[in-house]
Amino acid sequence: MSFRGRFAPSPTGRIHLGNARSALLGWLQARAAGGQFLLRIEDLDRARCKPQFLDDLYRDLEWLGLDWDETPLVQSQRDDVYREALEKLERTGRVYPCFCTRAEIARAASAPHGLSEEGPRYPGTCAALPPEAWAERARTRVPALRFRAAPGEWCFEDGLHGRCCQDVTTLVGDFVVRRNDGVASYQLAVVVDDAASRITDVLRGDDLLTSTPRQLQIHEALGLTPPRFWHVPLVLGEDGKRLAKREGAFAVAELRERGISVERVLGLLAAWSGLGDGTPVTLRELVRRFRPELLPRSPVVAREALLKEALGLEG
Repeated sequence: MSFRGRFAPSPTGRIHLGNARSALLGWLQARAAGGQFLLRIEDLDRARCKPQFLDDLYRDLEWLGLDWDETPLVQSQRDDVYREALEKLERTGRVYPCFCTRAEIARAASAPHGLSEEGPRYPGTCAALPPEAWAERARTRVPALRFRAAPGEWCFEDGLHGRCCQDVTTLVGDFVVRRNDGVASYQLAVVVDDAASRITDVLRGDDLLTSTPRQLQIHEALGLTPPRFWHVPLVLGEDGKRLAKREGAFAVAELRERGISVERVLGLLAAWSGLGDGTPVTLRELVRRFRPELLPRSPVVAREALLKEALGLEG
């Protein structure tokens, strides 16, 4: 299969330079490989995803020159597809209803801290409930669905970090694949959508590195072939916080509205990616320069002085 990459943003706000860097690197990887670049809209968090942010997203990507090859896949329109995947997992006994609240999990004596972004490890409270107990609890509470995590280490070869291993059962426990509001979880949706779009390579921020073993388990349970993974270290502000989350971080739309040239923005993003020195550059030149081995292996600090110099902003 020819190379197929993707960028999968959530339209919960304006795209900042950290997000734009991820989009740029995914686009460059696809174009340098002579492959296709797809766009997916991850809008399952319907309370936070807004139409105006989606309009801004399309406008920002077009201004940067990051075109895509197929009609964007929109997750909020794919409930039936996720339901089919969940039904397959139910038929094979890989999921079960869970009635626990977050507070109950946190209070459980046998729930040590797991991965920091996930909260406490799920202690398996509902895993062995008999059907009559499930039915009784369902009278007063709508359950989520949890995936029965396979024991032992799950390993994969990351294009930037090398061999990565994780014991999902020990660190996370059984994990949610459908929330109690009926919406598919990120972990399930990303697997189903990557398979549907025939994605061969996923380049994304390394904040998602620890999610990969869970996704690989879902791939196997559904009989799907996983893509190759490339987890790029994030861009951080000088305060050590993720750039895209920082108050006051530059939004692409803001720079465009201020008349900053796209070549200046690309130059800054290239400097954060081991592909340039901060001087203005074109997409054509970046495609020529791009090689995965040049990408950083550790977090990049966005120095304010370089940022302002590269963008031609006054101090």
